[in-house]
Amino acid sequence: MLAALLVATGLASLPGCQPTDPSAGRSEDATDTPTSGHVPIGIDETFAPVLASQVDTFQKLYPDAHLAASYQPEDSLFLALLNDRVKVIVASRQLKADEKKELDKQAMFPITTKVAIDGLAIVLHPSNPDSLLTLAQLRGIFGGQTAQWAQVSGRNKLGAINVVFDANRSSTSRLVRDSLLRGGALSARAFAATSNVKLIDYVATHPAAVGVVGVNWISDIDDPAVRGFLRRVRVAAITARPNPQPADFIQPYQVNLAPKTPKLLSEHPDLQNYPLRREIYAISREARYGLGSGFVSFVAGQKGQLIFQKSGLMPANMQARIVVTPKRLEAAAK
Repeated sequence: MLAALLVATGLASLPGCQPTDPSAGRSEDATDTPTSGHVPIGIDETFAPVLASQVDTFQKLYPDAHLAASYQPEDSLFLALLNDRVKVIVASRQLKADEKKELDKQAMFPITTKVAIDGLAIVLHPSNPDSLLTLAQLRGIFGGQTAQWAQVSGRNKLGAINVVFDANRSSTSRLVRDSLLRGGALSARAFAATSNVKLIDYVATHPAAVGVVGVNWISDIDDPAVRGFLRRVRVAAITARPNPQPADFIQPYQVNLAPKTPKLLSEHPDLQNYPLRREIYAISREARYGLGSGFVSFVAGQKGQLIFQKSGLMPANMQARIVVTPKRLEAAAK
């Protein structure tokens, strides 16, 4: 059995990401440019750690650029974009048909740019013996059919399962409902902790809890806050395979978020993608190439893509070469 341990990357150019003339498309009374001025932007709060780094780096590189970044749940984010309270959002889904129609009424033609691949990390109390979970088991837990840890395995005596999300109507709960539960209702024991930090704190202090966070909250091991989180919670390993062997369970490491090309799969058929992956998009409603569009170009360009890479996410504009070594069960379950 093989496990991917390393991603070696090459960053490609982004055609059409930035006009040759940065002033193209700006009205004469515009007060901002792609690298200066003031603009409000909205960011899905599940991406706060990595996007805060993007915002901070952009403003340091361009001291005259001032991004008023707000971190919001997904529903609030898209409402702010439709109501023109923000010019750019960073989210884990694209615009829906009705949202596009609303922008059409406003004569707005939004531009959507895929910037990275993320995932949902399932976090458990360190004392929980069930750190290897199948999608079927997670479906039962999040849907409420599996209400006791003893139903997962006879060795687990932790009792009733509490499911905790970061916020009401967040992108993580939406993905669980849409993709994992296929539109079904969440468990009656599911609740929102109001923030990702509080979610991690709850799981760290309640042995029967299971939480869902964006991967960037636990992936950047150079971040002291992330190292602190990982000392307090355990990240579960997941598989979508039926009748899995222990080595089939994988954690949301960057290499498991990377797209697997047909050639790579033909050479290494044992490789799999982390089952709870999602894409990250930057969506702009700017009618010209202003500061919001400049920030999107930065995030989708080389410097922004390297920030995603360092954080443990998979940059969208990347060619990946995966090096494989023998996999150990101990490493997967650690």
